[in-house]
Amino acid sequence: MNARTEPHHLLTRLSDSHLEALEEEAVFVLREVAAAFERPTLLFSGGKDSLVLLRCAEKAFGRGRIPYPLLMIDTGHNFPEVTDFRDQRARELGAELIVRSVEDSMRRGTVRLAHPGESRNVHQSVTLLEAIDEFRFDALIGGARRDEEKARAKERIFSHRDSFGQWQPKAQRPELWTLFNTRLQTGEHFRVFPISNWTELDVWQYIARERIALPSLYYAHPREVVERKGMLVPVTALTPPREGEQVTVRSVRFRTVGDVTCTCPVASTAANAADVVRETISAQVSERGATRMDDRTSEASMEKRKKDGYF
Repeated sequence: MNARTEPHHLLTRLSDSHLEALEEEAVFVLREVAAAFERPTLLFSGGKDSLVLLRCAEKAFGRGRIPYPLLMIDTGHNFPEVTDFRDQRARELGAELIVRSVEDSMRRGTVRLAHPGESRNVHQSVTLLEAIDEFRFDALIGGARRDEEKARAKERIFSHRDSFGQWQPKAQRPELWTLFNTRLQTGEHFRVFPISNWTELDVWQYIARERIALPSLYYAHPREVVERKGMLVPVTALTPPREGEQVTVRSVRFRTVGDVTCTCPVASTAANAADVVRETISAQVSERGATRMDDRTSEASMEKRKKDGYF
């Protein structure tokens, strides 16, 4: 091996070692949930982070042997490419998939929109709490990561929620080494985040290494967009162009997927996971900061949403 090639091989070895450590931690947490709780569920949107969680769960328990159901809270405004992929993946795994809709909560009157065009994203917390009550879930496993947003960075891997589904940031339980306090009172539950310590780059390197299939939206494709407040807004029936905005066709991909009304793509030519890894290394803005219109709020605002039961 010559001096010119050694740094590349050294970087590859370090990357593999790093991913192995992250995977080992996630597998440990997933097994801990199965051992400590009676009615856990894994939040599954069909997005990249939940698909990484599923791969870790397969390694923790074996293919087709995930011991808890998958739960999706559907706003009714999700990208069809993602929901179709969600259903396909659940069938492939032979996993039970539970879907509860914000639109059902709207019909019950527990969710009321300020206006018809309002994003339903924040209202998912109401539907989620209703699903928790319906199935008596005591632990919900999610794919949130600390690098996504400041309020999320404050949260523990095992995040205690009270009987109202609320998170109290000043009353979090200590997590020393790998010792987790999982004691619950009646009506309480935990949100558990096995990939808390992963970064967006880690996720994409893992996707590339494991060859995890993703919805096509995550890779470059031509799409009609308009520029609005420094973001590329996709042109859809739910997000039509405003007066004076010019519609152009750009090569874009989505760094994160969610409610159509608040999720934006970024300009990209990345056709596969390795290409996305290269783009992610040079990215200057976090994935949510660059692509989520509803996240362009203060840290305190997101913290309040999490206290109210948000993911």
